[in-house]
Amino acid sequence: MRPHESISGRYENDEGKRTFVRELFNRGAPHYDRIGRVGFFGTGQFHRRRALEQAGLRPGMDVLDVACGTGAVTRAAVEILGGRGRVCGVDPSEGMLAEARKIAGAEFHVGHAEALPFPDQSFDFLSMGYALRHVADLNRAFAEYRRVLRPGGRLLILEISRPRTWLGLVCARFYFRDLLPGLSWLLTGSSDARLMMSYYWETIDACVPPDAILAAIAGTGFQHVERHVELGIFSAYTGRTPERA
Repeated sequence: MRPHESISGRYENDEGKRTFVRELFNRGAPHYDRIGRVGFFGTGQFHRRRALEQAGLRPGMDVLDVACGTGAVTRAAVEILGGRGRVCGVDPSEGMLAEARKIAGAEFHVGHAEALPFPDQSFDFLSMGYALRHVADLNRAFAEYRRVLRPGGRLLILEISRPRTWLGLVCARFYFRDLLPGLSWLLTGSSDARLMMSYYWETIDACVPPDAILAAIAGTGFQHVERHVELGIFSAYTGRTPERA
């Protein structure tokens, strides 16, 4: 199942999407963290760390951060583990990984969510921060997540969801579609940064509903699958792999 249909004017098929996203984030990587800090009023890192802890991340665990980008979630995981455990990040964009590799205490690899470059049952915890819309196939990605997690392993997917209320949708469109791309250009002077944020809203607006995401996670064998929502837009999807019999 695709997270959304092709975005008109951006690409025509799944391979085109993969190329478009990788190249866009390669070019926009130097600006990404600055946009995130200003665009989310400096609250992003607190939110990420709290979400990881609430989902059960503890020192001593081995953690994989999928589609890690510049490493915002990875950094929060490193802080929580405090040197006790392993933190890995994987992303298809070399530009994003060049920024992420500035983080001490983590290792980084090139790879896609649908084909993770790790053996079976390598990790206790898997996170994905605001990148689910960029995969090609949700079912394949979630199957990979279950494959690399150990029995009883925990899953956390952070995502921005399209608001369900009329007022929420109007506010989200104004901020993410109308304001944030222009603000990104003013902050960076980069047309790639502006395009990156325009595409950000386009995929949010077109994404399949949360119920479909929950069903896809459960359909690949995860248990205790839940969605926690804040402000009607920030979603945290959680689940666990089955324990050993």
